[in-house]
Amino acid sequence: MNNTEAILKIEDLETYYDQRKILDGINLEIFSGETMTILGRSGCGKSTLLRHMIGLTKPSSGKIYIKGQDIIALSEDEMLPIRRKIGMLFQGSALFNSMSLGDNVALTLREHTSLEESTIKIMTRMKLDQVGLSGFEDFMPAQLSGGMKKRAALARAIAMDPDILFCDEPSAGLDPIVAVGIDQLILKLKKAFNMTIIVVTHELASVAMIADRVALLDSGKIIALGTVAELRNSGNEKVEQFFNRIPDPENIDKQSYLNSLIDDW
Repeated sequence: MNNTEAILKIEDLETYYDQRKILDGINLEIFSGETMTILGRSGCGKSTLLRHMIGLTKPSSGKIYIKGQDIIALSEDEMLPIRRKIGMLFQGSALFNSMSLGDNVALTLREHTSLEESTIKIMTRMKLDQVGLSGFEDFMPAQLSGGMKKRAALARAIAMDPDILFCDEPSAGLDPIVAVGIDQLILKLKKAFNMTIIVVTHELASVAMIADRVALLDSGKIIALGTVAELRNSGNEKVEQFFNRIPDPENIDKQSYLNSLIDDW
């Protein structure tokens, strides 16, 4: 992996909210074709980091390069070509309830391409088929289970054949059997499309299944980076606490609590 040029590179990233530091000197390289999981407890800064990586919010300082371009320095218009090559699976699926699954998946194709409608419909059916929802084009989101909504949202995220797929807590709210199905689907899509996949999660079972490497965040810093096996044997007390599910002392740290509110916003 390390001999490959990074498709996404983060340098000295810092973010403040008022006077509170949420991200503290993040440096990270993510390589083409790998699955990187951003792991950490609530309030560690992982959701804030994700928003920066997709260009939704700007940090206080630092740089984020996607395929060599510093997206922090780009205007909204300059970001459009980059956004067309990234896909986003939101935690709550974020399907438009007033639109059918077919229209949800077709939306980005209609907005960002000049394809004929007949071609868009064919591509939409193909994407739904790739996530196991063949024949569900006319269903409405309200008619689907939570797992099916996640699959539909994945179909929409890959509609433009992205180079990078971002997934925010893909297993959140799902029972273990459905969750492992989503993990298997992520692996299948990675193999089929040779995508780089970045997953933000706190689910250890998902990490063990899908991750090539793991970046573990704690209090806004990356405290460990490597494979699951490397982290489990790191000897770092905080890493061991997370992987072994050891609870904190009963006294709640006020700063960590405030950071968790900001990160979950």
